[in-house]
Amino acid sequence: MDTDLLKTFLEVSRTRHFGKAAENLFLTRSAVSFRVKQLESLLGVELFERQRNNIHPTPSGERMLTHAEAVLNAWERAKQDILLSAEKSVQLTIGAAPNIWDAYLKPHMQGLHQHLDGVVLRTEVLPQNILVKQLLERVLDIAISFEPPAMDEFTLVQVKEVELLLVSAAEEAITDVAEVTQYVKVDWGTAFNIKHANKYSQLPLPVLHTGTAQIGLDFIMNNQGCAFLPDYMVKPLIADGSLQLVAGRQSIRRSVYVAYLEQNDRLSEIEAAIHLLKKSKL
Repeated sequence: MDTDLLKTFLEVSRTRHFGKAAENLFLTRSAVSFRVKQLESLLGVELFERQRNNIHPTPSGERMLTHAEAVLNAWERAKQDILLSAEKSVQLTIGAAPNIWDAYLKPHMQGLHQHLDGVVLRTEVLPQNILVKQLLERVLDIAISFEPPAMDEFTLVQVKEVELLLVSAAEEAITDVAEVTQYVKVDWGTAFNIKHANKYSQLPLPVLHTGTAQIGLDFIMNNQGCAFLPDYMVKPLIADGSLQLVAGRQSIRRSVYVAYLEQNDRLSEIEAAIHLLKKSKL
């Protein structure tokens, strides 16, 4: 299959507009329309409902989205692997949810780069359900998450425990969580939400929900707010007085897990990466 057809389909799905998709792809509008019709002809289904100023995927088009993304990801990885083989290098693909990158993985990337000899790293930021799907499809070599997939196919390794501290950027010290205002709820997964509901029900309704710690940190710094944020991220700011702990040391701990398939020709590289992640003192 011509991958350009898939790229065009995804761009039309994203923009919901043939003209905008054409601009983004540096094509004419008729070329975009022709490519979509080619793909529909190959599949034998209509992928878009076409109404004036209202283009949206059909049910078949919605189902095609994940397949198109998976095919393109697999194709890109295949091209890179072929090019790398000439240099006797290996590509290791790591996937993680946005909250994992902020809470845990970001400061480890340099160590992985320095100590995995002959390994080229590829990273993906993906929601949990897509992580599991791409790990099964072997698009990913490693998936890192707070919520380990409970499937017999995967080997799971706990690599770290992250401490999430309730911190405030308010000028005055907060000695009781009931005094918190401008609360930001960062999504740290199901287990966090359960502990949060049981132990911190007195916190106010959040003024912001986010799945990214950096967004939460930026918001509370600008609005004198409060949020649960990873210790490595906030400790320097606590030390310089920019942030303070709320009511002593209020915290929730979360375990970080690596999932992988043992039937993988990069198993030695996967195990070396896990060893580095486990021994890191960050």
